[in-house]
Amino acid sequence: MQVTLRLASRADFGALYAIDQACYAPEIAYSRTELRWYLRLPGAKCIVAEADGEIAGFVVAAQDATRAHIITLDVLEASRRLGIGSALLLEIERRLAERGARRVELETALDNQPAIAFWHKHGYRAAGVLKGYYPGPLDAYAMFKLLAAPKES
Repeated sequence: MQVTLRLASRADFGALYAIDQACYAPEIAYSRTELRWYLRLPGAKCIVAEADGEIAGFVVAAQDATRAHIITLDVLEASRRLGIGSALLLEIERRLAERGARRVELETALDNQPAIAFWHKHGYRAAGVLKGYYPGPLDAYAMFKLLAAPKES
């Protein structure tokens, strides 16, 4: 399988929305309006992973000076465990660090063990618990990772 990472374009929105709907329960998945809002935030970046010419996943992050926030990282179930999520994460972290981010934050549900293991594998640590963060109410971990400044070449 050939995987290509690139910046998202406006034409990708329908696919991104469909992927987010497929990855999360209806009460957690973003509405079209919410997803558009996040994509338009100041400092927002969206990286898309194409596998064999089809979008298999994406990551959205927003940055303000030295802090960044991963809004969502979505990979279609059929494309999981192939390194696509890791590739997306490494690319967005690289881009964020190049733009001055030194801390990346995110939230993940306490009951989502695969996601928690993924974030831990990539150096993210829990900073606390956000009670009732998701509908249900479902608690979430507030997680973070410190990024090093990029090496000059």
